[in-house]
Amino acid sequence: MAVIVQSKTRYQGTVTPSSLNTETTVIEVKGATDDYIMEGYLDLSALQAGDTVVVNEYIAVDGANYGLFVSNTYSGPVQDPVIRFHTKTLLYSMLYKVTVTQTSGTPRSLPYGFLMELLGTA
Repeated sequence: MAVIVQSKTRYQGTVTPSSLNTETTVIEVKGATDDYIMEGYLDLSALQAGDTVVVNEYIAVDGANYGLFVSNTYSGPVQDPVIRFHTKTLLYSMLYKVTVTQTSGTPRSLPYGFLMELLGTA
């Protein structure tokens, strides 16, 4: 039995926090019909001096309760502004979410691009 990529879904756009200290969802995948792979990018090029952003990545292993997978804080300007969210293989019932919270400065628009690959068998 071979594992194949059954389909793919692209998530692309920009996210702009509505106000400071408000956690804003970049992407949220609430499970799938089969196991899946997630990966993507977030571009912090827009951050200026005085801007600070917290980027959180969450996984709900039990399919209901998000746990923090990784959290990083960035202050502008960012020297290497493109963040890579490395490949994660998730069970169909697991949830995945990335958020940003701007804690200082002026809320900025941040481009993102993620790819979800739904697995199957041949």
